[in-house]
Amino acid sequence: MHIHAPQWPQAGLALDKPLNEWLNSYTFPLEAKFKDKEYAEKIYYSLIKELLANGTTSGLFFGSIHNEANLILAKICAELGQRAFIGKVAMDNPEQTPDYYRDQNSQVALQQTEEFIQAMFDLRNQNKAEITPVITPRFVPSCTEETLQGLGLLAKKYDLPIQSHCSESIWEDHYAQEHYNLRDTQVLDKFDLLTDKSIMAHGTQLSDQDLDTFSSRQTAIAHCPISNIYFGNSVMRVQDAHQKNVKIGLGTDISGGFSPSLYRNMQQSIMSSQVLTDQGHDNARISAANAFYLATVGGAQALHIKSGQIKSGFKADLQIVQDQYFDISSNEPQEIFERLIYHTNKENIKQVYVSGKLVHNKLGEE
Repeated sequence: MHIHAPQWPQAGLALDKPLNEWLNSYTFPLEAKFKDKEYAEKIYYSLIKELLANGTTSGLFFGSIHNEANLILAKICAELGQRAFIGKVAMDNPEQTPDYYRDQNSQVALQQTEEFIQAMFDLRNQNKAEITPVITPRFVPSCTEETLQGLGLLAKKYDLPIQSHCSESIWEDHYAQEHYNLRDTQVLDKFDLLTDKSIMAHGTQLSDQDLDTFSSRQTAIAHCPISNIYFGNSVMRVQDAHQKNVKIGLGTDISGGFSPSLYRNMQQSIMSSQVLTDQGHDNARISAANAFYLATVGGAQALHIKSGQIKSGFKADLQIVQDQYFDISSNEPQEIFERLIYHTNKENIKQVYVSGKLVHNKLGEE
């Protein structure tokens, strides 16, 4: 539900830094390197193979500002068989983005976004791959008003998904209030960027009123529990959002989240919910079943794909997983399920299918 594809080489690096320092000192210099097409191809092959090995059948990706690199990512996803939703990142605010890595101006950001949309449509028609372009303002601080408005219009024109960050941190939340005299949610809503096809990452600072807006717009939240521990300044209130009928799916936020494994993020989501409980939040705790729902049904509903369930008429997105402790543990179905949630790693994921097609196979190696 939330992957920064060009950040894969820095997964696990500099996570002790504040968000703005991490972006300016590490992340932006790395993403700027994707102007090099050979470098992009090398990194994206590694990333998609790793995600498939970890059982991720569908990915919602932030690309970089470079259309050629973003199309390389799309072609690799098509070749390796991963369902992909990919966005050309728009970021043109000179006050919040470095001169070596930003769109030259709003006109360029919008023109290149539209060119990327058309190129993705052409690629999808050519190879019948499950790839979709996504409108992608990086976040409110990185975009000018003109760009935010133009991206909202493009999303409506082409009826496309939208992805961004919303209330990821105290800093981001305060930026919106200082520059617009509005909350982050209100700024995005003002520019028609909160729709039933929008997925906003993190949401650790969302108020009850913000959640009401998400619910009324049918906008989804990408819950990234590992990343939130490092940069979110709080724990996302999953149960509160659920009670307000807000759609929620699970993301890794590579590389703010160091692990490409959704199992690792399921585990963290459960642990983080206990923190809210310990802080006095009522009914904040989530279970292994709740976390699995976020990683499957929740994400599929947010992306409007018939997947995430083994059910007639749904896409055959499947994992064949080995229970490594089957011989020494209880074999009641519920206990097997919980054991798999807490102990599965990529070595235990033997096969992965996307829409019935085998895309990862370790059985042949044994």
